Amino acid sequence: MAKLDRRVVEAAEAALAQRKFVTAIDVLTGVRWLHARHVDTWRQGRAAALEELAAVDGARMTDAVAILRRWAEERGLTPGEAAYLSAARDRGPLRFLSDGDDSAFRVHWVSPELSETRRRRLAERQSKAPDLTVVAPLKAWECADCRGTGPYLIMEEGDPHCLTCADLDHLVFLPAGNAALSRRAKKESGLAAVVVRFNSRRKRYERLGILVEEAALALAEERCLADEEVRLRRRERDRERRTVEDLRFQDRMAGEIVRMFPGCPPERAGEIARHAGERGSGRVGRTAAARVLDENAVTLAVVASVRHLDTDYDRLLMSGVPRAEARDRIRAAVDRVLAGWRHPGRPGPADP
Repeated sequence: MAKLDRRVVEAAEAALAQRKFVTAIDVLTGVRWLHARHVDTWRQGRAAALEELAAVDGARMTDAVAILRRWAEERGLTPGEAAYLSAARDRGPLRFLSDGDDSAFRVHWVSPELSETRRRRLAERQSKAPDLTVVAPLKAWECADCRGTGPYLIMEEGDPHCLTCADLDHLVFLPAGNAALSRRAKKESGLAAVVVRFNSRRKRYERLGILVEEAALALAEERCLADEEVRLRRRERDRERRTVEDLRFQDRMAGEIVRMFPGCPPERAGEIARHAGERGSGRVGRTAAARVLDENAVTLAVVASVRHLDTDYDRLLMSGVPRAEARDRIRAAVDRVLAGWRHPGRPGPADP
């Protein structure tokens, strides 16, 4: 259990540093037994239990949650129970395990540093019923009621239904892209649903837009036109703030790279940090672990840079060599560079 203890604690520490609270979901995804797409599928009501989608069985998941509990109690974190409700039409309770008591999975652990106001908001957010979720499927499907099909499906009692049978066909689609319009239209709509589609390349569900009542959309459009200039100025201020935050983070990451790899030239460390931490890139520098300068995440960013810039890796890929084989071929070269950067002046590992 020692190895599992370490993995659970690392995942919990990263979540706590970023958000000031930790959940079982944070740990199960942090140790890579689940991916975000699995959690999305489960929340949509498309799996009877989260265990069905995990890489391990329920007993192993229970072990991880027990380790989380011991760690949280030792850290003096405050427990609170979160309601996990389905985003399907029935809003039923979600199950973590196929059988047995899964109440331990519903506990979230909150840092004592969190203010009372933020704790209250967190509890309200955790207990709030999720948005209805409608899926734009990639494959052919059939409605459980009418045996028809359509561009969207929604889950009810574990089965897919078309919007007509689900009484949602009077709603109109508003594409994503205008946050203010979407927010206002959803607020004014008595009934609304989020539309998602699975991105096969990125291996995750992505938001396409929302379904709202037509009258609500018209009202939202009028209000957005009335204050468009004010929102433009606010967006510009937010853009400037995010730019400053990104630069500060990249500076901190570059400093951590030099600390861990003192032989790495400072300008190269800066390049690695800028590349890995680019907003919207999806690279390792944008992960939760990297944001708290987790040593493993920082090392992965350095390894990625060495692989592409200091070896024949890209040339091998272009010549048709499979990715796994290409990585095996250049591993010794990567190890040499890393050893030289970790211990400048000391001989690195020899070629095989």
